[in-house]
Amino acid sequence: MVEDANAVIFTFGSYRLGVHGPGADIDTLCVGPSYVNRDEDFFFVLHGILSGMEEVTELQPIPDAHVPVMKFKFDGISIDLLYASISLLVVPDNLDISDVSVLYDVDEPTVRSLNGCRVADQILKHVPNVEHFRTTLRCLKYWAKKRGVYSNVTGFLGGVNLALLVARVCQFYPNAIPSMLVSRFFRVYTQWRWPNPVMLCAKEEEELGFAVWDPRRYPKDRTHLMPIITPAYPCMNSSYNVSTSTLRVMTEQFQFGNRICEAIELNRAQWSALFKPYMFFESYRNYLQVDIVAANIDDLRSWKGWVESRLRQLTLMIERDTMGKLQCHPYPHDYSDPSRPCSHSAFFMGLQRKQGEVIQEGQQFDIRGTVDEFRQSVGMYSFWVPGMDIYVSHVRKRQIPLYVFPNGHRRIPPSDPSSQRPSNEDSRKRKDNGTHMEETEQHHKRKALTLSPQNRDSVSPVIVNHSCEIQETKMENVCGNSQVFEAVESKVEVETVLNSKTQAADLEQKTVMRQVSYSFIIILVEIYLGFVWVHFYISG
Repeated sequence: MVEDANAVIFTFGSYRLGVHGPGADIDTLCVGPSYVNRDEDFFFVLHGILSGMEEVTELQPIPDAHVPVMKFKFDGISIDLLYASISLLVVPDNLDISDVSVLYDVDEPTVRSLNGCRVADQILKHVPNVEHFRTTLRCLKYWAKKRGVYSNVTGFLGGVNLALLVARVCQFYPNAIPSMLVSRFFRVYTQWRWPNPVMLCAKEEEELGFAVWDPRRYPKDRTHLMPIITPAYPCMNSSYNVSTSTLRVMTEQFQFGNRICEAIELNRAQWSALFKPYMFFESYRNYLQVDIVAANIDDLRSWKGWVESRLRQLTLMIERDTMGKLQCHPYPHDYSDPSRPCSHSAFFMGLQRKQGEVIQEGQQFDIRGTVDEFRQSVGMYSFWVPGMDIYVSHVRKRQIPLYVFPNGHRRIPPSDPSSQRPSNEDSRKRKDNGTHMEETEQHHKRKALTLSPQNRDSVSPVIVNHSCEIQETKMENVCGNSQVFEAVESKVEVETVLNSKTQAADLEQKTVMRQVSYSFIIILVEIYLGFVWVHFYISG
C-alpha cells in the first residue's frame, strides 16, 4: 500500500477553461486516498513541507473557508491548492473526476472542492462553440475587473459566476461571433428578472443524499438574490454571496455596458469606452474606510485575507440594521499607505441612501452597533497574533487619502460616450443644481469640522441631509464608535426648488405668448393670400 500510495493533481477555474492570462493564479485540486485527511495531513503535514521549500513563498492556509484552500506562490506563480479525500485506497492516474462515483462517502467540503473541476468540464460541454465562449469570457472578465465587479468574496461576480453567465448567452445565440455575444450579454442581463435562476441544463437528481439547490424545498435558497446554478451534481448556487447592495451595483454596470454597446452599434463610441475604469472614489460622497494593520507583511497577508472575507458580512449587517435604506458599495481592491510605519492595507465602501427613499426629519442611521458587531466577528480569527488590528472610519469624498489615486493625484470623471448632447433645459437644470450644491457646500463648511489626515484612526458621527451632505461633529476613538446618519431639512434646497418653479412658470408663459403670436401671424398671411387670390380672380 505504501508503494502504491499516490495523489492526482487536477486544475479548474480559468486555467481549466482556457481563459487564464499573465499574473492569474492557477486553481488546483489534489485528490488523495481515504486515509489522508484534510485537517491533519493537508493543513499540517503538507503545510510544513511546503514552508520548508525555497520555491514556495507567501504560504497562507485558510482551513475555515467555505472551500478550504492553501494559497502560496511557487516560483513566483500564484497557486490555490484544494484537497479532496475520496473513498479509495489507491487513486488511479486516469481518474474520471466527472463521474458521480467520486462523490461516494465524502463530506460537504470535499464535494465543494471536487465540484470546481466537475463544473468546469460541464461548462465546456454545454457551450455550442468553445473558442467563441473563451474569447467572450476573456473580454468580459477584463470588463468586470475594470468596472470593479469582479470579486466573489466581496459579493460580486467571480470566475465561475461569469463563466456560467457567458455560457448561457452562448446557448441563446449559438451562431453569434464574440463581438455580438458581448453585446447580447449586456442586453440579456440588463433585462433579466432576478431572482429567476440562470441554468445551463436541468438539475440532476442523484440518490447520494446531497442537497441540490431548490427554493421550493429549502427556505434558505429562497433568500438568494442572483442565483447562478452550477451544472454538475449536486447543483449549487455559485453566487450566494450577492447582497442587495452588490446586486444593485452589478445591475448598474450591466446597464452601463448595454448603453456603450448600443452606442458602438450606432458608431457613436469605440470598444475602448467599455473598458474605462470605474471612478469609484468620485461616485459617492460618503465612504467607510477599513484600515488593516499587522506587525509584519506575513501577518498582514493572512489578516487581510480574513478581513476581506468578512466585508460581505459588514454589508449585510448595514442593510439589516438600516432596513435597506442605507446602501453599501464595497470596492474589491485594497490600497496601502506607504507612509505608515507598520504593514498596512485599506478597503473602502461607498455609502448612499436608497434611491427614492423618503427621509423624515430627525431620522437617523446609527451604525455604531453594526460596526462593533463586525469588529467582534473579525476578532474571532483563529490565527490572530499581537499586532493585528482593524479600524473603521468615516471619510468624505474630499477626504479620501491620495495614496488610492494613480500617481497620488485626484482624477476627473470622464463623460459617458453613450450619452447624447444635453439640451439647453438640461444644461440650465444642471447649472441651477450646481449652484445649489455650491451653496450647500459653503453652508456645511461653516459648521463642520475638518478631519485631518493625522487623525485617520478616529471617526466622528455624521449627519446626512436630503442631498446626502454630511456634517462631522466631535471626533471620537474608532475602537468604540462608528457613524450616525441623520436626515435634516435644507433651507437652501427649498428656496432653490421654489426659484426653479418660478423660473419654469415664467418660461411656460413666454412659450405660450410665442405660440399665440406665431398663430396670429399665420392667420394674417392666410387672409392676405385670400385677398390676392380674389383680386386675380376678378381681374381674370
